[in-house]
Amino acid sequence: MLTINVGVLLAVIVLLRLRRRTEARSRNDEKLTVIIVLALGFVIAPTPVGEGILDFVGQLASGITDSTR
Repeated sequence: MLTINVGVLLAVIVLLRLRRRTEARSRNDEKLTVIIVLALGFVIAPTPVGEGILDFVGQLASGITDSTR
């Protein structure tokens, strides 16, 4: 039996949609891409990988904030 990870499937869909030329996209096409990216974020967020990304981005933002002081 073949199993597909939803996060991986959404990531592949996002990559395929973003490879298209900007001029070829309609407004509805761009809205659909945003919805798919948000769904990918919700799928990744509760996983250990998502938490690691969140920690990394938090540390990066903290470092940038500290360096501007």
